[in-house]
Amino acid sequence: MSTILKVENATMQFGGVVAVDNLNLEVNEGEIVALIGPNGAGKTTAFNVITGVYQPTNGAVYFQGERIVENHPQGKLKKLYKGEHAGEYTHVLAPTPDHITKLGMARTFQNIRLWKSQTVFDNVLIAMHCRTHANFLAASFRFNRKEEREQRDRVAGLLETVGLYDVRNELATSLPYGKQRRLEIARALATAPRLLLLDEPAAGMNPQETQELTAFIGEIRDSFHMTVFLIEHHMDLVMDISDRIYVLDFGKLIAQGTPEEIQNNKRVIDAYLGVAEDA
Repeated sequence: MSTILKVENATMQFGGVVAVDNLNLEVNEGEIVALIGPNGAGKTTAFNVITGVYQPTNGAVYFQGERIVENHPQGKLKKLYKGEHAGEYTHVLAPTPDHITKLGMARTFQNIRLWKSQTVFDNVLIAMHCRTHANFLAASFRFNRKEEREQRDRVAGLLETVGLYDVRNELATSLPYGKQRRLEIARALATAPRLLLLDEPAAGMNPQETQELTAFIGEIRDSFHMTVFLIEHHMDLVMDISDRIYVLDFGKLIAQGTPEEIQNNKRVIDAYLGVAEDA
């Protein structure tokens, strides 16, 4: 089983606050891996480093064997000639989130970020545009009609697969909350990722919606041959679906292992599992 994502010695510091502290983790192809921990543990910050939202204070991220994010202030790889740090050496690799998406990594967010004035169909179609091959000139003269038809067919097929085809012409915001979450995931899938990152996908869901989401994530892995890396507070979902789990506390990795190993880890119980989910 090959490694699709590797985070190496990643640190993210905001002033005097270390949100992520020397994080090391790996996600293998075909796995569903969870990142858990109390609120404020640094989980979303770690996702933001992986997806290019934040440039890490130190460390590197590898995706499909390629180093895509890096910042080693002490690494003597590039000399700075301007500013207060002139004369020092550094190595910085900081792609934008859209570049990382094009590499094959997609994510959702804690707060649903749908295009509110667009239909379900158009939300997915717009997301798919990052894979459009027609250049601007061709698009201007509508030489890309064939690709546009192909994209619309793919959107229809995707919506059918995720169970949203019957509401394709409805405004995204008119959907029940659970279906809005499903649409957000469908929109991420429209970018044809190899790795899908889900940031608290069950947030705000009732128990029935959470059960449906648990099954849905498993279906995504199987139907799309997808690797999934998720942050989640709903422990039933995490324990039911995860192959492996990493646990953060105050930015530090305190445990990793199978669901059974994590459930029986005293340090994890003391730091997280022994407290209420909304603590």
